[in-house]
Amino acid sequence: MAARGLQHPARLIPLAFLAVIVLGTLLLMLPLARAGAGSAPLLTALFTSVSAVCVTGLSTVDTPVYWSGFGQVVILGLFQVGGFGIMTGATLLGMLVMQRLRLGTRLIAQAETRSMGLGDVMAVLRLILTVTVVVETLVAAVLTLRLHYSYGESWGRALWNGIFQSVSAFNNAGFSTYSDSLMGFVADPLVVGPIMLAIVLGGLGFPVLFELRREPKRWVRWSVHTKITLLGSAILIFGGAAMILLYEHGNPGTLGPLDGGGKLLGALFHSVTARTAGFNTVDVGSMRMETLAVNYVLMFIGGGSAGTAGGIKVTTFFLLGFVVWAEIRAGRDTTAFRRRISVETQRQALTVALLGVTVLAVATLLLLSVTEFPLHALMFESISAFATVGLSTGITADLPPVGQSILIVLMFVGRVGTITVATALALRSRQTAYRYPEERPIVG
Repeated sequence: MAARGLQHPARLIPLAFLAVIVLGTLLLMLPLARAGAGSAPLLTALFTSVSAVCVTGLSTVDTPVYWSGFGQVVILGLFQVGGFGIMTGATLLGMLVMQRLRLGTRLIAQAETRSMGLGDVMAVLRLILTVTVVVETLVAAVLTLRLHYSYGESWGRALWNGIFQSVSAFNNAGFSTYSDSLMGFVADPLVVGPIMLAIVLGGLGFPVLFELRREPKRWVRWSVHTKITLLGSAILIFGGAAMILLYEHGNPGTLGPLDGGGKLLGALFHSVTARTAGFNTVDVGSMRMETLAVNYVLMFIGGGSAGTAGGIKVTTFFLLGFVVWAEIRAGRDTTAFRRRISVETQRQALTVALLGVTVLAVATLLLLSVTEFPLHALMFESISAFATVGLSTGITADLPPVGQSILIVLMFVGRVGTITVATALALRSRQTAYRYPEERPIVG
């Protein structure tokens, strides 16, 4: 009975992530994984493993300096597995071995990939594998050539840096083999451009990519999910870039020293990466308070469902917007793009959003209780961890062990919590044979 209970997708997916985190921690604690003498402490290895598997990018140490080549390979493997999807990878391996999928396996894969139906699972899995390999290979090739010819890196070094940045970008992981992330390339479109493309493609979600491949030009036949994801992502990316440019264009610590083109590129890149990726081309700790507030919103919303992005997801946020708009207009139904949104979907979106707010409020309060850092910095750190973004104002390494432990929990909950909650709500839907009498409490 217990074994059958563990096969439930809402339980199996978090356990799979937890198993990989433990394995990653053990590997990173090997003396071979550290560049210096001795082995990494348990908390450092655990924090790095959780951050990598949960594709966050927060780190308590300088990745290229602290970790050896072996350690960096382990980290790359962890965020590739975490972003690709642990159950997705296991399902693909089983498919290659068995040439077929059992119903239970299809249900688990459907839960993690959020496929629209069981018939789509196989096609979505194949698309995930294809898109991952193609995008990561092409971006790595462009970066390798650019780093070698324009920055004088040796072929071996350029190749490794190109591969690491490419895989990290597509999986929205935010880890970098450069100590200052991508600040040295802030105005180089041939470096940050491909990375932005990989971030966006990975963050849209595979169901959206699957539908775009199936119906590339017939947008009228796209699902509401795809339309909301694409429109919402465009609004957040360009709207966020405009706000960042507005507040930071004269800031000498961020975009101020750049020319006009550099300012535009820097603002656009930060808007893209703030939604989930965690790379930075400017110093986040030097940003104005208004810009940090814009970051709160972008990070909390995140990217598309069933991709490598974090946050409560674009569809969740904009569906709630449609609910509010319907209530303002006193509409009978909540509609989006001439389609009625079910009450169950509205309740799921509300549940995910409110649980996210609650978790962040509790975590921020706990961090305030154990540290002396200001509220705005701790709130930024909490949202970044929960939304698996990886941006930081520079306080991660200075947090006490209990503070870093809180971030570990936030990263894990942020990566598997939304999957678990959404899946559990969808699978437990049932009809009751009775209804209680109705009342109308005063609202507002």
